[in-house]
Amino acid sequence: MNFPFYIARRYLFSKSSSNAINIITIIAAIGVFAGSFSLFIVLSGFAGLKEFSLSYSNKFDPDLKVLPETGKNFSFTAEERAAFSEIEGIAEFSEVVEERVFLDFKNKNKTAFIKGVDENYRNVNQLDSAIVYGTWFADSEQQVVIGNTISRDLSVGAFDYNNLLEILVPKPGTGQVLNPTDAFNSEYTVVSGIFNVNEELDDKFVFSSIGFARNLLSLDEDQITGIEIKLLPTANSDKVKQAITAVLDDGVQIKNRAQLNDALYKMLNTENLAVYLIFTLVLIIALFNVVGSIIMVILDKRENIKTLYSLGASPNQIKNIFFGQGVFMTLLGGAIGLICSILLVFLQLKFDLVMITPSLAYPVAITWENIIVVMLTISTLGIIASYIAASRSKKALA
Repeated sequence: MNFPFYIARRYLFSKSSSNAINIITIIAAIGVFAGSFSLFIVLSGFAGLKEFSLSYSNKFDPDLKVLPETGKNFSFTAEERAAFSEIEGIAEFSEVVEERVFLDFKNKNKTAFIKGVDENYRNVNQLDSAIVYGTWFADSEQQVVIGNTISRDLSVGAFDYNNLLEILVPKPGTGQVLNPTDAFNSEYTVVSGIFNVNEELDDKFVFSSIGFARNLLSLDEDQITGIEIKLLPTANSDKVKQAITAVLDDGVQIKNRAQLNDALYKMLNTENLAVYLIFTLVLIIALFNVVGSIIMVILDKRENIKTLYSLGASPNQIKNIFFGQGVFMTLLGGAIGLICSILLVFLQLKFDLVMITPSLAYPVAITWENIIVVMLTISTLGIIASYIAASRSKKALA
């Protein structure tokens, strides 16, 4: 075994002649343990919250979405549709027509977005599983599915054939409109179902058949505003994007799920980084105890240091003794703290120890990324602190 690290291990586990130094060493080790423990717990909590938040958008957003580069819609011909079906890596795709509309029900008004979808939409998205009342609309009838918030605001129920929901949209074209009633296309429809995903989506969307939406918006049969795509698990998204661009030529943009929720991803990542930096600062403060502990050991072992020097140990070897002691203390305390925190997070996942509501446990997640981040943070900061403290050993030779 390397001489400096052998002595460092002996110093770490042996009692000092001064009881105060033993107490300081224990406090330093507990500080590293607490820093590692709390850092992983917080990162696991944020990973769980991120996963929980994105689970709602994942239910609604596709793997890829094709949008027009300019304007609101683009043409999708039968030939392009056939070529699209042959692209390797695409499991399912759905054509959609989306536009802002005006809702009217019993003199209650609200703006929303109508989203006309084809019969393949439910193979791409999981929205039908979020329906809390009623059923998905029938393509052959004038039916829509609305968000829970829209339902509450307008007091709309499902399958109320006596009171129909009116959907209005401005007519396309230019010029002055003399009669306000001629300025809008309108359709009356029955609400067949009410979905509940999250507050934003529940307040935004009305789903209908794509034919109903095209008729309301006066679009041609091959006009759409987007194509939503579900990829195979083994698909290479970059290659799929290239193939889509080749089929549809230029004039379209292709976004993945992260790009569709750019603001949400940025917010979650920024919050995660901010919390990591805050707890890293706490960990740095805790590692001052390690520095103090090593310096106190150096002072306590001054006579031993001189003896080792007299026996032929170089100043760098003596320095490495205390450097190794600090590294061992940091890695041992950090590893124990990490193991204990992983165990606690596992127990939360298994037994729901902490609840937000009686039916909802606080979301947490164990990821290799967080484990590596904690170990790298502890190791890096521990090495820096140990090096700074071990440099004091040279003064003990004076």
